Amino acid sequence: GAAGLIAAEVLASNGLTVTVYDAMPSVGRKILMAGKGGLNLSHSENIETFLSRYGDKQDLLEPMIKNFSPNALRTWVHELGIETFVGSSGRVFPTDMKAAPFLRAWLHRLRGLGVKICVRHRWLGWQNNALCFATPNGEQLVQADAVLLALGGGSWKKLGSTGAWVEILQQHGVAVAPLQPSNCGFDVGWSDYFSQHHAGQPLKSVLLSFADFKQRGDLIITETGLEGGLIYAASALLRDACLNQNYAEIFLDLSPDKSEAWLTEKLAKPRGKQSLSTFLKKQINISGVKLSLLREVLTPELLNQPDTLAANIKALPIKLIAPRPIDEAISSAGGVKFTALNEHLMLHDLAGVFCAGEMLDWEAPTGGYLLTACFATGKAAAYGILNWLETN
Repeated sequence: GAAGLIAAEVLASNGLTVTVYDAMPSVGRKILMAGKGGLNLSHSENIETFLSRYGDKQDLLEPMIKNFSPNALRTWVHELGIETFVGSSGRVFPTDMKAAPFLRAWLHRLRGLGVKICVRHRWLGWQNNALCFATPNGEQLVQADAVLLALGGGSWKKLGSTGAWVEILQQHGVAVAPLQPSNCGFDVGWSDYFSQHHAGQPLKSVLLSFADFKQRGDLIITETGLEGGLIYAASALLRDACLNQNYAEIFLDLSPDKSEAWLTEKLAKPRGKQSLSTFLKKQINISGVKLSLLREVLTPELLNQPDTLAANIKALPIKLIAPRPIDEAISSAGGVKFTALNEHLMLHDLAGVFCAGEMLDWEAPTGGYLLTACFATGKAAAYGILNWLETN
């Protein structure tokens, strides 16, 4: 992935003989997957805001990201011959939005630097101080002066990040925080009727509140619950709440541009012979999936009380039961604890073995933060390897 490939580039550029081993039939599969909706490389917001997205791991990641900042990352991409632009949300994309041309250009550069890529080589751990790989031709042992593990988290197993490394490292005394889903959807437990009629539909322009989190955006109704950028942004908080108390109750403002007083006044007008759906559409422009969601949560009696309905339109309680499984998540939290690593990302317990990317214990929302930190930690580990080889 991003961390391993950028480390290979740095090391090969400094004259080292570099081999990349990947368990899959080709490299960069998660990069290609990320490109499906447009390859979000980074974000253009100011660096202090950018760094705040890493939550309690900000202080640990900050020096690495400042050494390979979003601006430096864009310059590097431009040097590969791939132009970028900033979207309306502030996110940075290749001009054509695609991942494949970017990956092709990058692999071309790596081959030019002499980087050897061995695919279908699945790492099994160590045997007599040599790296052991399962290959189509049986097990293979490899000696190396330094090793970078960039084995990913636990999401999207079919793309290669199986999390099988956790047990291997734990057997060597490495502290690993349990892998958990991040940027994931949540189960709600809809009625069959609601699920069958609305799964796949967007819930546009709502304000989601949970504890201190307040953000506006879009959600998608799924068969089992909710997904989409807005809930991903709160997913770390929501996941931890589900873990601690078996549920998380969010509040959705379905009409964020209107006040509760305005809604109450409109809803108190005589309805006459109009159906509830016609009345709500005319008076306050609530219809479709938003109306169905109100019906899903509120009793018919409450739907007919203007003040109660207005209050619920501004803060509709939705109980999230659990995060979706880690394999469905966009990314994962947990991983090798920073206490197990020195400042160059080398494992205290395994000299000459470094770690980078999503297998480290950090998480971030979508928006370019995941890829940027993978690039930055990969680069930091590569410089750590150069430093270590010079002094050993």
